[in-house]
Amino acid sequence: MEADYVVIGAGSGGTALAYRLAEAGKRVVIIEHGGSDAGPFIQMPGALSYPMNMGIYDWGFQSEPEPGLGGRVLATPRGKVIGGSSSINGMVYVRGHAGDYEHWAEQGAEGWNYADVLPYFKRQETWHGAQDGADADWRGQSGPLHVSRGPRKNPLFDAFVQAGQEAGYGYTADYNGERQEGFGPMEATIYKGRRWSVANAYLRPGQKAFGDRLAVVKALALRVVFEGKRAIGVEVEKAGQKQVIVARAEVIVAASSINTPKILMLSGVGPADHLRAHGIEVLADRPGVGGNLQDHLEVYFQYAAKEPITLYKYWNLWGKAWVGAQWLFTKTGLGASNQFEACGFIRSDKGVRYPDIQYHFLPLAVRYDGKASAEGHGFQVHVGPMRAASRGRISLRSGDAKDKPKILFNYMTEDQDWVDWRKTLRLTREIFEQPSMARHVAREIQPGSDVTSDAALDDFVREHAESAYHPCGTARMGRADDIHAVVDPDGRVIGVEGLRVADSSIFPRVTNGNLNGPSIMVGEKIADHILGRRLPAENVAPWFHPDWETSQR
Repeated sequence: MEADYVVIGAGSGGTALAYRLAEAGKRVVIIEHGGSDAGPFIQMPGALSYPMNMGIYDWGFQSEPEPGLGGRVLATPRGKVIGGSSSINGMVYVRGHAGDYEHWAEQGAEGWNYADVLPYFKRQETWHGAQDGADADWRGQSGPLHVSRGPRKNPLFDAFVQAGQEAGYGYTADYNGERQEGFGPMEATIYKGRRWSVANAYLRPGQKAFGDRLAVVKALALRVVFEGKRAIGVEVEKAGQKQVIVARAEVIVAASSINTPKILMLSGVGPADHLRAHGIEVLADRPGVGGNLQDHLEVYFQYAAKEPITLYKYWNLWGKAWVGAQWLFTKTGLGASNQFEACGFIRSDKGVRYPDIQYHFLPLAVRYDGKASAEGHGFQVHVGPMRAASRGRISLRSGDAKDKPKILFNYMTEDQDWVDWRKTLRLTREIFEQPSMARHVAREIQPGSDVTSDAALDDFVREHAESAYHPCGTARMGRADDIHAVVDPDGRVIGVEGLRVADSSIFPRVTNGNLNGPSIMVGEKIADHILGRRLPAENVAPWFHPDWETSQR
């Protein structure tokens, strides 16, 4: 089997890229180890806690014991299914802040400033949020990815947004538009009541439109095959047999920030000493492969509710059956939303130029994996700092492609991260003390109103912080002469030929918010780099707080 382009991974970046290449007349093969995304657990937005905890859809990765979190091992879900992690994520859609992309460009990712990436965010989306008075000029109207807003019928959503304003933070009608900072409605990749993954947005429409120019092969990618220093294909294992899928033009690795560095290292691209230790011939000594690992940590601030207005009334067998049946037959009701319908982005201190704390509000007190609810009616906000100083690494456990990689995030190993977390927790508590939320609060369940000192707050984070499942940065984009960069601004792997990366691995630094949107943008934009074309940059002026140097809000 051969194609012009062979893409490893049918996830957010790889699928968007493959669609654009096939659209341009190229023949593309996507290699995906996972199976079908059919069925209600994936397609029903309200069931989001299920697929990321099901071995049939998830790679089942875990971190090494994390020294900064008391040696805890954290779950690290990644999608092993058509659509990749866009088929198992929380469906929250965040572009990131314009300041994130300014930083990328400063770090050597030339051509990735906000003015450069905004046209790709617009090209990828069809936006359904105009009813909230937001400016449509910042948004896309005809892309494959539908971006919508929940109905916000539960009164707690508006109460949370109102409390943010009472605390002195502004309102944002569209955090994905001109202004991210503030409180307002949250957006999701949900369309007509269904999860709008890249499988639904790009893959199936692409296969229908482009026929055999866009093919998916179910197989495990073992390594990239080289002739000299040029990538010529991918060795896969399919039904117990090894074979090579030949790439006439290029190979693109888009296997996630966990699997992409693993595949690069197994293929001879990575830190030379580490590769030799596992018996791998070194093609390109790139110490940055697997390094620069970043993520967002979060905790759940949970409160008991005074009134029975939360989703807890459906937290039983009959309630879940009713929600499921309504969705199954009509694609409406609570099952048609991820229930993250209100949010906030704030700055932790004066002198911070743009938001570094994110809030997802949920009208239920429950764990993300759905395994335990707090007692009775309650609600919670998921919160955490956006730009941790700590960095981790992905490394090989062995030279065997079937072995899971070693994942060490090194969470909370920099002093600044503890300072940021204390500010985050104190600012969060203050928001729930505002009149609009305080009238709904019976008491604080977690952390607990007695957890106030620095030491107590630190202990809470150490025991309860969890990954927000936003790993990135492990094949960092930068200048070709930067020893720690892995790919250049065209996504080409430095030191070899015919090989690119197109997923969240290439992020120089984690963006503000959830990573699905930026990962799709990377696929869209790298496709144009391959095709030798660019959308013209947009001359826009995103909103930064005019008093950011002297005021926290």
